[in-house]
Amino acid sequence: QVQLVESGGGLVQPGGSLRLSCAASGSIFSNYDMGWYRQAPGKQRELVATITTGGGVNYVYFVKGRFTISRDNARNTVYLQMNSLKPEDAAVYYCNAQHAVRRCLKYWGQGTQVTVSS
Repeated sequence: QVQLVESGGGLVQPGGSLRLSCAASGSIFSNYDMGWYRQAPGKQRELVATITTGGGVNYVYFVKGRFTISRDNARNTVYLQMNSLKPEDAAVYYCNAQHAVRRCLKYWGQGTQVTVSS
């Protein structure tokens, strides 16, 4: 069992930056691929970025060049640095952990709200 706790959300003006953090506990963090997803009101949850146990990263096209995902295995934490934020980036952002081998083991955090508004 993995527990995930997101933090770092808040209100930011368009063009601003935020860094989200997701702290994991309960299992061996380095065995899990990590991801960030988001869900805006009335929309489905969508993938934002992923980082594998080996550090390979992947971004959805609409955040490429603006968002950076990273992980610190010593701190059991994954980050999402978000720059040049747009109003359409506003959503609840969720952290996800999926075991690199036992893919059925998948966990979600409770989410953190990001609001982009002037």
